[in-house]
Amino acid sequence: MCNVKLVLVYFFCALCIEYAYSESVFRDLYKVKHVPLKDGEDPGEPLILTPYLEQGKIEEARNLSIVPEEFFLGIKSYSGYFTVDKNYDSNSFFWFIPATDEDYKKVPLLLWLQGGPGGSSIYATFVENGPFRSINETHIELSRVSWTSNHSVLYIDNPVGTGYSFTNDRWCSTEEQIGEDLYSALVQFFKLFPELQSNDFFVTGESYAGKFVPAVSYTIHKKNAKSDFKINLKGLTIGNGLSDTVNQLNYGDYLYQIGLIDDDERDSMKALEEKTIGLIQEEKYDEAFAVYDTLLNGDLTKYPTLFKNATGFDYYYNYLLSNGSDSSLYSVFIQQVDIRRALHVGNLSYVTDDQVEESLQADFVKSVAPWISELLNHYRVLTYNGQLDIIVAYPLTVNYLRHLNFSAADEYKSAKRYEWIVEGDIAGYVKEAGNLTEVLVRNSGHMVPVDQPEWTLDLISKFVRNLPLH
Repeated sequence: MCNVKLVLVYFFCALCIEYAYSESVFRDLYKVKHVPLKDGEDPGEPLILTPYLEQGKIEEARNLSIVPEEFFLGIKSYSGYFTVDKNYDSNSFFWFIPATDEDYKKVPLLLWLQGGPGGSSIYATFVENGPFRSINETHIELSRVSWTSNHSVLYIDNPVGTGYSFTNDRWCSTEEQIGEDLYSALVQFFKLFPELQSNDFFVTGESYAGKFVPAVSYTIHKKNAKSDFKINLKGLTIGNGLSDTVNQLNYGDYLYQIGLIDDDERDSMKALEEKTIGLIQEEKYDEAFAVYDTLLNGDLTKYPTLFKNATGFDYYYNYLLSNGSDSSLYSVFIQQVDIRRALHVGNLSYVTDDQVEESLQADFVKSVAPWISELLNHYRVLTYNGQLDIIVAYPLTVNYLRHLNFSAADEYKSAKRYEWIVEGDIAGYVKEAGNLTEVLVRNSGHMVPVDQPEWTLDLISKFVRNLPLH
């Protein structure tokens, strides 16, 4: 019998329309303040580049996509939309930032995908690994550490319906759809920037992008085998990624081991975990998500989750913190009329709502481990986890990695662990086997690039250049 103390909570709905949250599993990360346009403000029109590309007007499309540098501290970049499904007017927003400190034609090209599902990749340009940081709601400064210093980075709001990406009436419900949409956007991107098609290309992301990254990578893998158009995929990186729910569902033992719950609460959690896994194995995915929701997430239930009742915490991204910082400043900045015009988004809403997650509810509990296993036989794969995360804790990632079926699976299980040193500090620990590199990053939670920017840049820079970490 579960020893769960039920707490009756009355929810009051504040009549405030300014703030919205993406009610996903990773909901608290993407707080957004919505800013309506004022009467008479002209943000221009959304720039749909697909018709220009189809007509062979590459140079015109590229010139139109230039983002005025005066709004972004002299940083050169390009943005606009690629149509990925004409039947439903589905369009993916991209923001491409060429390497700022090196020749962009000679450095690796990274695709960055935010998690959520429903988190905008624009978030990363201001909060995580991009060249900007918000000073306040109307001003930005250059980031001290940025992946764009020595890599070119393509940020795409994914899936359609996220951030500035939009769709008329087709929300993705499977990773196969997401992979196809992203592949379509990438093909158009390389038509817009043909000089980059031969560059080493890596798909990167974090959190729920633990599904998105393998989805598009596997799609590229399949398409490359059949199409004359090749994308030079060299590898993928996943930070604190949810990829294989069955083998990453062991919060009871983990929270007990770090002292946040007692043995009775652990047993209650394990009962819900076993129930969730059983439903997944029976392919009752919606029911499985509903049970999981009562365990940790809390989107569907009107009562506090078992995690909340047991620990008192709402925040599960760093077990040293009870609350996260407010990162919504960037969202106000990008909705200013001049910035809208500069980014070519027109009057479109900047969206972080429930629709994307609701459409992917069954997908949440499905596994992409078979894709990762296949990709590991052909491409280099980096998984890294922050030491202090709860929602995708390091031991949970290791557990699913140990269940992968790839050529070096046995080698991984017995691989030696090495220290990873950055400027004299132990940044973390590394295991390598075949194409797999697995890393623990010390003193960081779910958002590793936020907590340890220098270390993360060192990690990514070395991995994509195939340089040793130890």
